[in-house]
Amino acid sequence: MGYDISLTRRAIAPIGRLLEAARAIPGFTIIHTREGHRPDLSDLPANKRWRSRQIGAEIGSEGPAGKILVRGEPGWDIIEELAPLPGEIIIDKPGKGSFYATDLDLILRTRGIRNLILTGITTDVCVHTTMREANDRGYECLILEDCTGATDMDNHLAALKMVTMQGGVFGVVSDSEKVIPALRSLARQTENN
Repeated sequence: MGYDISLTRRAIAPIGRLLEAARAIPGFTIIHTREGHRPDLSDLPANKRWRSRQIGAEIGSEGPAGKILVRGEPGWDIIEELAPLPGEIIIDKPGKGSFYATDLDLILRTRGIRNLILTGITTDVCVHTTMREANDRGYECLILEDCTGATDMDNHLAALKMVTMQGGVFGVVSDSEKVIPALRSLARQTENN
C-alpha cells in the first residue's frame, strides 16, 4: 500500500525488551492478538471487505505473503521476533478491537486481571480500539508510546494524545524505559518470596 513501515517496525525492539521483562515474572499473563478472518471469509463484514478493496488490498485476495488477513496464511501470523512462547495466550480477532467477537474479556476476568499494558500496531486503529473497548469494560489501561506504531506519525501522536485528554479518559501513556524497571523489580520481589 506504499506505507513507510519503519514507523511500525520501530516498536519491535522495545516490545521485545518488554516481553523479556514480563516473561521473567512468574504468573505474569501475556496475551498476543492478531487480526484475521476465517479462510472462507464467513466472518468478514461486507463493508470491511469493500473498504479493503478500495485501498487496493482486498481482504482474502492474494498478496505477497498469502491471502490478505486470512488466518493460517504466512502474512497473518505474529512476526518471528515477537512470537508467542508456549503457554502464552493468542487471541484471533476478526475486527480491529481485541474484545470484539473474542473471549478476551472472559480470560481477563477469569484470571482476575484489571490492569492492561497495551503494545502493538497500529496505535491509531487496533491498539486504540482495544484500549477504548477495555476502558468501557472497566479495565485500567497503560499504552506504551515506544511499543506502538502507526503508518503515519501524526496519527500515532494523535492517538496517544486522545488517551490523555480529559485527565486520561482512556488510560495512561508511558514508555518501555519507565515500565521495564518496574517489571524487573516485580520479578525480583516474586523471586525473593
